[in-house]
Amino acid sequence: MSDVLGEHIITEPESEEDLYEARDRSRVRATGEVVLLYVICLGGALTLAALLVVATGGSWTGVYQAMLDGSIWSPGRWGLTLAVSAPILLVGLGTIVSGRAGLVNIGQEGQLVMGAAFAAYVGSRLGGPGPLALAVTLIAGVVSGAIWAGIAGALRYWRNVPEVLTTLLMTAVAANLMGYGLRQRWLLLAPAAGRANRNQVSEPLRESARIPRLTIFGNEFPISVLLALALALVLSVILGRTIVGFRLRMLGRNPRTAHRAGVSERKYGLGAMLVSGGFAGLAGGVMLAGGDFGNYQLVANFGAGIGFAGLLAALVARQRVLVLIFVAFVFGSLRTGSGFLRATGVSGRISDVVQGLLVLALLLPPALLFVRERRRALSATTSRT
Repeated sequence: MSDVLGEHIITEPESEEDLYEARDRSRVRATGEVVLLYVICLGGALTLAALLVVATGGSWTGVYQAMLDGSIWSPGRWGLTLAVSAPILLVGLGTIVSGRAGLVNIGQEGQLVMGAAFAAYVGSRLGGPGPLALAVTLIAGVVSGAIWAGIAGALRYWRNVPEVLTTLLMTAVAANLMGYGLRQRWLLLAPAAGRANRNQVSEPLRESARIPRLTIFGNEFPISVLLALALALVLSVILGRTIVGFRLRMLGRNPRTAHRAGVSERKYGLGAMLVSGGFAGLAGGVMLAGGDFGNYQLVANFGAGIGFAGLLAALVARQRVLVLIFVAFVFGSLRTGSGFLRATGVSGRISDVVQGLLVLALLLPPALLFVRERRRALSATTSRT
């Protein structure tokens, strides 16, 4: 409805219901654009991976079928996938905590290795009831991982050393420390009588101190999978529904505003680093006591890149805890599925290529959306001036 007064047109304002409908349509349209962008990027990544497989002389249909069989379809495989996904999820949870505080912790592999090493040292020497020994072993992993990350946090807040450098460099230190421990009988090296071909391994955990395993539909996995899921749900509530989570977000997004609101950067930042390292150390303890990595023993290259996989999973999930659960399972599927690739005549390393392309495909849409919004903001600013 409008009235004409001379040369001016007076239009009645839209009703509140019309405004709500327009807003809902805008949200649906924006969501559709995001989903379409993700579909295009994922489709492009899978197509490029298929072309690479064909270029190396393999069959892309055979490769994808082998990866599905190795991760889900074949008997007992999805249980193994869950077991591999659990430590990836734990590392990713810690990465989200440090990321919410605006910190860049990329030393999860080293923190995981330290957690596994201390868990192996404590678990192989601890007596008493099995459940108590298991709990103390996992706690040792958590504490050691937290301390290893806390060193980087202390250097960040008391000496202004960037944590992105210290955490990465300390990963190399942790790997060498574990290697040294596996060469010393008084630290981690098992007695010569119990080692096949005198391999450098630690003593295995006694059976009563190992993580119990569940069997469902012929698939066996440790109950640490349930522990990781429970921690993910708890962390989701803490970060999204509590004052602590709000202060961490405030610190990560706008430190100046956080300071004015009375949020201690040292207290919350250092606490986030300790929690992040604790999750990675717990992942190392779970890998050791779960039996799916190293057969309850600490071996050379024990981390197997799980720390870096958890870091990538958190980046792909964009610091969303519930999304991280799915992403961790996908990364675990890529790892377990690669074991079936040899039957296709294609190197198992192709799974790393597929994983890298998927990570790139999942990180590209947020970057493109950010660039678009940035251009719109600059255009609006220019038009006003």
